[in-house]
Amino acid sequence: MKTLKDTIKKISKNSGVYFWLDGRGRVLYVGRATSLKNRLSQYFLSNVDSRIKEMVAQAKKIKVIETKTLLEAIILEAKYIKKYWPKYNIKDRDDRSFVYVVIPKKDFTYPLIVRGKDLKKFSEKENDIFGPYQSSTLIKNALRIIRRIFPYGTCKANSGKACFDYQVKLCPGSCLGLINKKDYQKNIKNIILLLRGKRDFLLKKLLKENPLQAKSLKHLQDVSLLERDHNIVETNFGRIEAYDISHFSGKNAYGSMVVFNFEGEAEKAKYRLFKIKNEFLSDDLRALSEVLSRRLQHKEWEYPDLILIDGGRPQTDFLSKIFKKYKIKSVVGLSKFAGDELVFLSNFDIEFQKKVLKIKNILIKARDEAHRFANSARKRSQKI
Repeated sequence: MKTLKDTIKKISKNSGVYFWLDGRGRVLYVGRATSLKNRLSQYFLSNVDSRIKEMVAQAKKIKVIETKTLLEAIILEAKYIKKYWPKYNIKDRDDRSFVYVVIPKKDFTYPLIVRGKDLKKFSEKENDIFGPYQSSTLIKNALRIIRRIFPYGTCKANSGKACFDYQVKLCPGSCLGLINKKDYQKNIKNIILLLRGKRDFLLKKLLKENPLQAKSLKHLQDVSLLERDHNIVETNFGRIEAYDISHFSGKNAYGSMVVFNFEGEAEKAKYRLFKIKNEFLSDDLRALSEVLSRRLQHKEWEYPDLILIDGGRPQTDFLSKIFKKYKIKSVVGLSKFAGDELVFLSNFDIEFQKKVLKIKNILIKARDEAHRFANSARKRSQKI
């Protein structure tokens, strides 16, 4: 009897989009790959997370669509996620954490990257909307590549002052009035066609209108995308919160909360500062306990998928009562004095540990940012 592994053996190593289907033909998951064969083979490795194992166990069929470039695969992946909203693309993930490209219908417009939670601010009547994409970093890189072929300005049109992007040939000179609305809109319309997955139609159109752009599109290189083509073993930590305490000789104590998303990007609009109210200003553990208690009482704030504490076993043990009270299990300490060792609660899950270990570099960055943010608040208060 032919197995899924047998199917994968016959799949090419080209880039493309792949579909996992169940016995009824329903799409369980849509993904993209630089190499279809290599990516699909990874699903049978022993270290994939439990979500992937569960999905593979339900799958009965694999389908693929080959593409000429990874960029084309990213565009197609978004198209089919939107069409099917597959169970395992959204399982254990907030739908609002997907990203979209929004192009307002204005004269000198340009693409915006918008989180799903903010999409309701943009009507389909007044904007062209593309997505959902699974990685904001990946789509940022994709737009950077597209912009080399179809330049657009993020500057103020006809300002009379050359923007930086014009100097590096990414802006067609809208800031200096060097391009009229009609020609500028040609580039925007070509980007829209590309994002709609109409690459072949766009190539035919460009061969007549702009052979140079057609050549660039035909030989488009997406090397920078390859560096961010995510592995299938995803962390699913949509919101990571890191905490630290800063004080000066027991005075002006502040607690910081910084927020990172699952791609390791700081989300500064979500940062919060807590001025320590109680008398234990020089006791970092009790101050941290106060901060966490106050934070977790804010039910209106998005709940963290992972809490990072600056410290080791003494800190995590001391705070365990709070985590138990609020039924939080996804906690990790990061001990600088033990060479940045990760410290888990006593009842941690082995799958959770594997996921956390994969993003240790992000956690170090978040810990350092929490320290910087707390110190900056304390220093400002000293100047007052």
